[in-house]
Amino acid sequence: MRFALVLGVIGKILRIYSVAFIPPLLLATFNAYNGIESDYSAAIGFAVAAAATLVCGFLLNLTNEKDQNFRRSEALGVVAGSWVVIAVFTAIPYVMLGMSNLDAFFESMSGLTTTGATVLTDFNQTQSFFLWRAMSQWFGGLGVIALFVVILPQLGVAGRQIMFAESSDATTDVVSPSVRKSARNLWLLYTGLTGLEMVLLKFVGNMPTFDSVCHALTTMSAGGFSPNPESIAGYSSPAIEWILIGFMIISGMSFPLLYVGLRRRPKAIFRDGEFRFYMGALLFAALGVALVISKGLLNIESIRIGLFQSASLISSTGFASVDYVNDASWTDQARMFLIIAMLVGGCAGSAAGGPKAIRNLLSLKYMWAELTRTLHPRGVLPLRHRGKVIPNNAMRSILNLVLCYILTYLVVALLLVAFGSNFVTAFSASLACVGNIGPGFDSVGPMGSFAEIGSASKVVLSIGMWMGRLELVTILALLHPDVLRHLRWRGKFFKS
Repeated sequence: MRFALVLGVIGKILRIYSVAFIPPLLLATFNAYNGIESDYSAAIGFAVAAAATLVCGFLLNLTNEKDQNFRRSEALGVVAGSWVVIAVFTAIPYVMLGMSNLDAFFESMSGLTTTGATVLTDFNQTQSFFLWRAMSQWFGGLGVIALFVVILPQLGVAGRQIMFAESSDATTDVVSPSVRKSARNLWLLYTGLTGLEMVLLKFVGNMPTFDSVCHALTTMSAGGFSPNPESIAGYSSPAIEWILIGFMIISGMSFPLLYVGLRRRPKAIFRDGEFRFYMGALLFAALGVALVISKGLLNIESIRIGLFQSASLISSTGFASVDYVNDASWTDQARMFLIIAMLVGGCAGSAAGGPKAIRNLLSLKYMWAELTRTLHPRGVLPLRHRGKVIPNNAMRSILNLVLCYILTYLVVALLLVAFGSNFVTAFSASLACVGNIGPGFDSVGPMGSFAEIGSASKVVLSIGMWMGRLELVTILALLHPDVLRHLRWRGKFFKS
């Protein structure tokens, strides 16, 4: 892997990303001009961040190689490195507004990975601060969609060549041979849905304009940051909750599939096995929650609450309409259904985190096939997805990634316990961060914060969010000895 090439491409990305600081900078400047003193420091912070990002982008770009033929390890290095480098620059405004370096990086990584875990306890912040938090998640969602639908399938990472094979009806009309065109189609859909949600929240849900903008940005990205300290529960509005239920479900759907469905083949959505599995798990969890919290006496309120929390966690958005940790009506049985939703996750091709519903579905199918093969050892039992037989090498990649997720959940949780967290906090925080979901249980629940966990735990969870967002294999592959032995600057090996 040639570091000069990797850093050069990251430099190009930073130069483009520096433009992202302009909206919060303009908002802070406008508010400062109108007498809001706290926005003076915010405006300075965003100006410094924009300048630093642009300058560093130019400097890194000077290292670029003339040979732009990427090796696989170099492509993975750009993907993994850009997320970390951008998170550092995204954190600059937080530091300038008084957060510690570690807390700022945690909040930044949580935003860009669309996790939604927060260390924020004081919500008396400037509008530009909350806009930047929301924008970081929205940009993270843009990057995730382009990365996992357009780029990684071409590298065959973790079985994605099966999920987005060009022969699939769900992708032929959107994932074109041109990467730019593919990304543009998906981003236009993503942006259009975000705008529609803003309008509905404002004019149907009667949510304040600024809050509508922030929540639309963090819903479509499956992020979950909210300017309200009580999340969606702070608005006490069934209309807002119903609107968000719909858009959270959409945010967990495959965007290529949705594109085809909206364009001319709506039946394609309902014929898709992953979508049916996703919706089946969501409705199962929602019904289970509703039955438990209503003690078997279903009503529209319990159904709404069950649907909202199940949609929020299965799509990894992380909004909360109730405090399901401290509310007396929420027993462990109700929270059990939420854990099921968290483990299933959203569809491949969405901004949702975790191993994705399709991998869980195929893993279950594989387990069933192996059980059947025990009874019928001579039987031919091919696994199929969208009418195509899944090759053994792709199935191995899928099972490998699911196993990696399980082991990472366990390792991160045990490290948190070693650093002083209790078991409920540790294991739920691990699931919430590695799965890019956001809230966990106990002290890191929906109305809680990650502020009180130790510094070592924040470092571990920041790494967990980063690895989880890039689906683990992307990072682990870069640590393989074959990559480490061939580290280069340009044409020469590094000397030890």
